[in-house]
Amino acid sequence: MADTSARTLRLLSLLGARLEWAGHDLAQRLGVSARTLRRDIETLRELGYPVETLKGPGGGYRLGTAGKLPPLVLDDDQAIAIALALQTAPATVTGIDDAVGRALTTLRQVMPARLRAASEAFQVTSLRNYWDFAAPPVDVATLQAVGSAIRTNHTLRFDYAEPDGHFLAPADPGFRPPAEIEPHHLVVWAGRWYLIAREPVAATWATYRVDRIRPKAAVGRSFTPHPLGSDDLARLVVQNPDRGDTPGQWQCVGTATLDLPADLVARWAPGGSVVTPVDPKHCRLTIGGWSWVGIAGLFITFDSNLADITPPELADAFATIKRRL
Repeated sequence: MADTSARTLRLLSLLGARLEWAGHDLAQRLGVSARTLRRDIETLRELGYPVETLKGPGGGYRLGTAGKLPPLVLDDDQAIAIALALQTAPATVTGIDDAVGRALTTLRQVMPARLRAASEAFQVTSLRNYWDFAAPPVDVATLQAVGSAIRTNHTLRFDYAEPDGHFLAPADPGFRPPAEIEPHHLVVWAGRWYLIAREPVAATWATYRVDRIRPKAAVGRSFTPHPLGSDDLARLVVQNPDRGDTPGQWQCVGTATLDLPADLVARWAPGGSVVTPVDPKHCRLTIGGWSWVGIAGLFITFDSNLADITPPELADAFATIKRRL
């Protein structure tokens, strides 16, 4: 796959270097057969490059208007930033591992030797932390569908899964028809992906978990985006009890009421936790972890009085910590 990507990139470079190419000459320069050349030309067209076919003896090709590949001009810091960004892509997005590796290889092939050396100085291996498992995986095709709707300002229609990930059938109790919303922002917080959208009928803002979205194929109507500031994004995600969160898939899950406001607790709660407002000065916090004592320790970090502790195993863990201290 890497060889194919490199050859396609070289083909694009050759097409940009000369006004017209005979098919035979182009295949010879690439060291491939005429059939492989035609396949690579189709690959470029699928990627959006306007490669025109020339008629005449033997045939040929040329790169159409707006098809030139500009030179890759990066400084050292940019080269390092790209290398690090690609190697540390979010582990919660599925289906991009191979593409990330190929993208990094392709970029390095067109970098000057000095910049290539700078980017290759950072070979990063990402190991998943135990907390990563609290963040549900998001399919790259879903992200593409949501991102495209945001970019083109078209409404998005989708089915929305229940908290357990199950999609209700029309005959099931509680079934809701597909939602149609105006998508505005993709937000990543605590390892989870959220869609900030406007519900046009109610003229209100809503927050959806992207891992629970199943987009419909049809493209919706176009709309005019409404302004939304960074403070609003924080309010709709971090401070929003209706963002659709459920506790992570932990072997131990405990809940307690804290003498702290929900917006404050939400900013410091660990990944996979759920914050629910009780009143302006109190909230319920649900935390998952690998042990009851571990969960109790996380509650202690909030330095707050605790009440309504459940289940009994969590209350016993606090007693265990007290004895040990």
